[in-house]
Amino acid sequence: MSPDARSDRVVPPSGHTAWLTSFTAAAMTFLCVFAMALSLASGRLAGRWSDALARTSTIRLSAPPAQMEQQTAAILTLLAATPGVEAARALTDAENRALLEPWFGAELPVEELPLPRLIEVTEADPGYDAEGLRQRLSAEAPGAVLDDHTRWRRPLAEAASKLRLLGLLSIVLIGTAMAAMVTLAASASLEANAQVVRVLRLVGARDQYIARAFVRRFTLRAFAGACVGAVAGIVGMLFLPGADTAGAFLTGLGFTGLGWLLPFILPPLVGLVAFFSTRYAALRKLREFR
Repeated sequence: MSPDARSDRVVPPSGHTAWLTSFTAAAMTFLCVFAMALSLASGRLAGRWSDALARTSTIRLSAPPAQMEQQTAAILTLLAATPGVEAARALTDAENRALLEPWFGAELPVEELPLPRLIEVTEADPGYDAEGLRQRLSAEAPGAVLDDHTRWRRPLAEAASKLRLLGLLSIVLIGTAMAAMVTLAASASLEANAQVVRVLRLVGARDQYIARAFVRRFTLRAFAGACVGAVAGIVGMLFLPGADTAGAFLTGLGFTGLGWLLPFILPPLVGLVAFFSTRYAALRKLREFR
């Protein structure tokens, strides 16, 4: 990568190949920054939802109004004597109203509706035997249904894994497209300078010497464009909406902590991709000139 003014004259300092390489590197790096941010943020969101459901269960009790309090007390007594249950409590009418408020509004008359009673169960470490608890509940309160949130936690964990895989696949595809564009730009530049290459060969220049000129120029162009794209991506991250306390989707996109260093890894990677792509294109094109 050391400068060589004589060999650098082989590659034109400006032209369509120059801005094409820089623009492609900048655009692809910009997209990579957003792909990484979306992947990490989605994984954090799925992990946060999964953690919120972990070690908690819900018992839904449906019973006649006259027996509701009696069966609720029986369930709480049963849970207090169940190994693996750390705490259990019945949700109040105010908490039920807060759960239903996003769908039915704040004026919903919860006291007048035949809603089931919800009991929140907090698991200890290790947890309880879910199947055994279901059988005891069916004996004490036939209308009680235990939901240990397994059907919610598993899809969230799978979603987090797939989102990370999708982000990695997107970055690989972006890198492949950039390598293809740099290869085409280097081939076009060599084709445009075919006469100069033939003259250099006549005076004794070797193919490795000529190829180094193209590799050095296109690698530096790609690296400079990637730096611009990375900075633009970081600035774009600052204008995205912040984290929502309600955990809404597509909020809190961006990086956290040491994650802000990830975009700075992209320019060296782009430089490596451009290096190998240009070297491959240059040596292949030079063989065609023979």
